[in-house]
Amino acid sequence: QVPLVESGGGLVQAGGSLRLSCAASETILSIAAMGWYRQISGNELELVAIINSGGSTRYADSVKGRFTISRTENTVAHQMNSLKPEATAVHYCAALLCGTKYGEVGHYWGQGTQVTVSP
Repeated sequence: QVPLVESGGGLVQAGGSLRLSCAASETILSIAAMGWYRQISGNELELVAIINSGGSTRYADSVKGRFTISRTENTVAHQMNSLKPEATAVHYCAALLCGTKYGEVGHYWGQGTQVTVSP
């Protein structure tokens, strides 16, 4: 069973909006934090936004005021507004410090979803 399933990427014009969603499988019983990372072509993976189980959030400076992250117990959503072309990247959902029904503890990553912002 795939640990995390992402949806919502695609192509949008500059200034537009996209909403990414990610759902954890039923085998994951607890998640300390969920977030979104992105990898712009040729660059390192960078944190975009993260939210912990208490609802505290942290955003990259470049997206503050434009992106909003939210979560339920095992899903996370990412509303991205006023998108800019330089935001074109593969976005990855992350679930950190997870406990599973098998007694395992670890981090999990989604398969990645492409977000393309045209000028």
